[in-house]
Amino acid sequence: MDLSLIIPVYNEQESLQANLPFWLDLIQSRGWKLILVNDGSEDQTRDILAELPQVEAIKVIHHKVNRGYGGALKSGLKAAGTEFAITLDADGQHKLESIDSLVAAQEDADADMVIGSRVNANAYSITRSIGKSIIRAISRFLIPNTIADLNSGMKLYKTDLAKKHLLLCPNTMAFSDVITLSFLANKCMVVETPIEVLARTTGKSTINLNTAFDTMIEIVNIVMFFNPLRIFLPVALILFLLGLGWGIPLVVMGRGVSTGALLALVTGGLSLLLGLIAEQMSQLRKIIIEDDQDND
Repeated sequence: MDLSLIIPVYNEQESLQANLPFWLDLIQSRGWKLILVNDGSEDQTRDILAELPQVEAIKVIHHKVNRGYGGALKSGLKAAGTEFAITLDADGQHKLESIDSLVAAQEDADADMVIGSRVNANAYSITRSIGKSIIRAISRFLIPNTIADLNSGMKLYKTDLAKKHLLLCPNTMAFSDVITLSFLANKCMVVETPIEVLARTTGKSTINLNTAFDTMIEIVNIVMFFNPLRIFLPVALILFLLGLGWGIPLVVMGRGVSTGALLALVTGGLSLLLGLIAEQMSQLRKIIIEDDQDND
């Protein structure tokens, strides 16, 4: 398989020292490419990467300032010239043996994206597990899907297809969730295969409560882009029911039409009209993206 490994790096000097030899051995034995994106690290990451062999199979990208996890992945995917790309985290939590599982899943299903679904997710804290469950529930309501691990950092992409979705994706940690939902919304073939992750032994995770909040906001944004009626239609329906439930009893009692009921009905109507307009724009965007895919 014509493949690039893309690894975003931010203040991971200890992880690099521990894992670089394994990554280099892997790409050399398989004839793959390695793309490392230094996302404005403030430790010795730049110096460590400067010592890498200056060969075609290894590409190092430096950001002058920290753009975020998603920003680093965007740079790596844009720089990839292979047919397929796999993203890995720099902290060494992803087993390199799992790459073969992703490759096999892609070949079996001719998938556009393969997600490495973490089977030992119970290793996370209770807070993170609850947050993931909430995000998963919201995503399934807004864009119907059966994906168990939306935000896994280990994914295999068809590179050219991934590049077409980058404009929709944020520079934050929400990148992993949003690009998956973007693929799903565009009816791309997305499959999962189980992987196990190792405990982080060096460095410190940057995931926190703000990460979960940003992710939920970005999920809503992507739904507004691809499936806006999922938001506008329930709002309109609630307002209509509220207006009717409030207004009809007053009319029956001969007390006239309630201003509040009228406001709810009018607002519900406007919400429905805005949703229909947004849905028309969404359909046009889908046609454009589908045409780009068909022309590949």
